[in-house]
Amino acid sequence: MPDLLERQDDLGSLLGAVDAVRAGTGRVVLLTGEAGIGKTALVRALRAALDPEVRVLAGACDDLLAPRALGPLRDAAHGTGGPLERALDSESPDAVFAAALAQLSRPTLLVVEDVHWADDATLDVLRYLARRIDTVPALLLLTLRDEGAGDPVQQLLGSLAGTPTTRMELRPLSPAAVTRLAGPAGRDGSAVYAATGGNPFYVTEALAAPPDGLPAGVADAVLARMRRLEPGTVAALEQLSVVPNLVDLRLAEAVLGDGLAELAAAEGQGIVEVRGDGVAFRHDLARRALEQSVPRLRRRTYHRTVLRALRAQPERDLERLVHHAVEADDAATVVEFAPAAGRAAAGAGSHRQALAHFAAAAPHLDRLPPLEQAALLADHAWELHLANRLAESVAAGEEAVARYARLGDPVATGEATARLSRLQFVAGRGDEAQRLAEEAIRLLDDAGSHSALAAALTDYGALLVLTGRFAPAIAPLERARRLAAEVERADLESLGLNYLGMARCEQDLARGIAELREGIAVGAANRCHEPAARGLVNLAEILYSTGDWAGFAEIVEFGRRYVVEHGLWKDTLPLDLHRGLLLVHRGDWSAAEAALAELAERTVENAMVEAAVLATRARLRARQGHADAATMLANAWRRARDQRLPLGTIHAGRAYVEWAWLTGNPQVAEEVAEVLLPRMQAPGWAALRGELLRHLARAGLPAEPFDGCPEGYAAGLRGDWRAAAAVWERARDPYERALELTGSGEVAATTEGLRILDELGAHAPAALARRALRRLGVTRVPRGPVERANPAGLTDRQLDVLERLEAGDSNAEIAARLELSVRTVDHHVSAILARLGAGSRRQAVALARTWTEP
Repeated sequence: MPDLLERQDDLGSLLGAVDAVRAGTGRVVLLTGEAGIGKTALVRALRAALDPEVRVLAGACDDLLAPRALGPLRDAAHGTGGPLERALDSESPDAVFAAALAQLSRPTLLVVEDVHWADDATLDVLRYLARRIDTVPALLLLTLRDEGAGDPVQQLLGSLAGTPTTRMELRPLSPAAVTRLAGPAGRDGSAVYAATGGNPFYVTEALAAPPDGLPAGVADAVLARMRRLEPGTVAALEQLSVVPNLVDLRLAEAVLGDGLAELAAAEGQGIVEVRGDGVAFRHDLARRALEQSVPRLRRRTYHRTVLRALRAQPERDLERLVHHAVEADDAATVVEFAPAAGRAAAGAGSHRQALAHFAAAAPHLDRLPPLEQAALLADHAWELHLANRLAESVAAGEEAVARYARLGDPVATGEATARLSRLQFVAGRGDEAQRLAEEAIRLLDDAGSHSALAAALTDYGALLVLTGRFAPAIAPLERARRLAAEVERADLESLGLNYLGMARCEQDLARGIAELREGIAVGAANRCHEPAARGLVNLAEILYSTGDWAGFAEIVEFGRRYVVEHGLWKDTLPLDLHRGLLLVHRGDWSAAEAALAELAERTVENAMVEAAVLATRARLRARQGHADAATMLANAWRRARDQRLPLGTIHAGRAYVEWAWLTGNPQVAEEVAEVLLPRMQAPGWAALRGELLRHLARAGLPAEPFDGCPEGYAAGLRGDWRAAAAVWERARDPYERALELTGSGEVAATTEGLRILDELGAHAPAALARRALRRLGVTRVPRGPVERANPAGLTDRQLDVLERLEAGDSNAEIAARLELSVRTVDHHVSAILARLGAGSRRQAVALARTWTEP
């Protein structure tokens, strides 16, 4: 069959995967490729070739403004009467995960097409199934377009690592195959191939176009075929084109009326096809091409026709109603259905889709009753916060509070005020956040709502913990936990335990960590993902602060997967900072720099993370000898102190103290230490306190080990550099090991430490090590990579190239290492030679070596 030309091997691979499944080995297959490459045709051929004993469940994701939550799974389970259909009908998101796995208890092919359009809740279930697929006799077949797939889909693909997964990428047809198809149509196969690139859909459309010339693109090909149809058929196709995916026959009849019969000619031409109980374009590329060719006003009319038909149906398809209402500019219908659609999506865990619905309704607030206006603003504010759009979130939250207050509803006003407190805190407005939290508690205490009061007390306790007021936080958090248990609010129990654990760590580290882990477990077990995610972030911070590197690494990776699975993008920020800190610790500084630079662009509005990210980046640059580190650190220190967040202040301060040692500014180190040390007496800060003291000692300031000081720092503070270096070698921290070696006062150890620093690119401490070697009487100090002293005024990138010239790399090798084109490297080398007045690469390196301080 033509659709399977050059696809028999792919079909054989899929059938082999199904055979393995029948033998009890479940797996995932990713069927990828560009639009029109034949993914759907191959899936159909697979289904046709299957043994009837293999059950097939199939669904497709929607190309809507905001896709249906769990839409493809609803389609797949429809009519089965199985556990998945029952769970979906119960509208209990928590039950869907286990039910989906139970549905695969006998040999099954589960197909989900067009995953690039999947909603968040569907992605969550697919991740869940993929990680457990080897426990069931099922083949999970996912089709998607790789190009342009958003971050949530990319995270799904990343989560498949370590699962039994096969990736099949469909390739374009060969020139020989295109020539074979073109022959019966009397067309020049090479010309068709040149125009289409072998894309099967485009080939089909090109061959169906008039023979007097190849169309310039898909749209031209589709329209060329349509010009041969009757006007009534064209009109019916245009109307159908505004409805994404399959159109059930009932809706098609309501929309087209007698025009439905006009589609027979289009079906005969292979433009549309009847599938099950619906009609659809044979390929979505054709539908899109036709839809975009329709003038905007006529397209608006077509959407209004669909909207009238949808409103007349007994079941309300909220997502489709909102989609067509937006396209029809029907504001009344948007505000009628979008808020409910957004809340349903949020309840199912589809937060991107919830945000899209609320954003569609927001411009038309004045069409809603006053109470619903306030509710929409409050819900929109929270989803904006989850998407890390904090300025917009605060503005919407403030407006929600104002509207509730005007309505005289103390409970709603208190709840919105408590939520706004959280939004203001995340945005870096700590004083305002505390004022709002206290106001919310007063309102709700008077109103007598235990559930709302428990939430407000929990948020207030969290604010106190995060600003370092641990002892005062315990009473409100314990009260909040009691109230949460009374009203059976597992989400608040989880949060309360998380922040109680943080507060307890100040005095009883073991008890605090145990409560943190309990809070995470309560949240995860009850599918309260946002509180569990906050607990994972908090636990990671404690493990980092106490120097538990193995536990820290484990929680960071687990936490990152968890928050991505559940669409909690704001929580990726602190966890990505933790991942950057882990890379710095392990000596992978180039990866750390790249990750932190990307993270800095995402944290512009997030005050809870911004100062720590800036400080960590600046610290790396200080170690590398960059002059801008001083300004960056001063800014990070100022911001952190303004925000009064303990962890941010400590991140910035310890980086500033290290810079002060590296640059010979002991006064700065002393001033910063006076602020930091009183805040770091509790056992939860042991590792960061030890590190701070070690740098103070290097700067010539008094510093002694303390009870509970991690041994790597304690040994160094005692002067036992051998023991300290051994600890850091076991901990896989090359930088700390190198600092102990270069501070040993012995030539061999200092030389070894200098080698490590040069490999890391730590030019500033390497310069200090070279001075130390000269003081030890070494006359031939090992030369290292070109340092960042830069009297010639080279750019940072030119300095990078110069360092590779020092290493003896060719231009091609430099291009590969720095991810540049060879031509760009050629330009940089020419510029370096000109600035240095050098006649050769060797002479340029020799001149640059004279910059190193003698």
